[in-house]
Amino acid sequence: MEPATTLRFAATARALTRVARAQGMKVPGFRSPPRVSGVDRTLRRRGASASIAVRVRGRPWADVLADMIEGVVVANGLTGAAADAARTELAGAAGDELAARRAGPSSRVA
Repeated sequence: MEPATTLRFAATARALTRVARAQGMKVPGFRSPPRVSGVDRTLRRRGASASIAVRVRGRPWADVLADMIEGVVVANGLTGAAADAARTELAGAAGDELAARRAGPSSRVA
């Protein structure tokens, strides 16, 4: 079980934002932790914008990443095949960003 970190959360939020924007999706804001005690993820809507809050501390990274991706899907009201395609694209982007971070600063894409 790989632990989640706030630095990893921030890097992944940037990657998910880039992909969501490129795919024409609404780009939610990300924050941590949720303001509601005892929950792992919340979604707050304000007009046309949304904010996803995810609990990072004490959770496996896979769970945090799944909550971030699902937050983008829900914020965009995606269902069925469109939701599945978005999940796949977002997960790929998160993996690319994390691979670049592990390789070091010289391999990052601006």
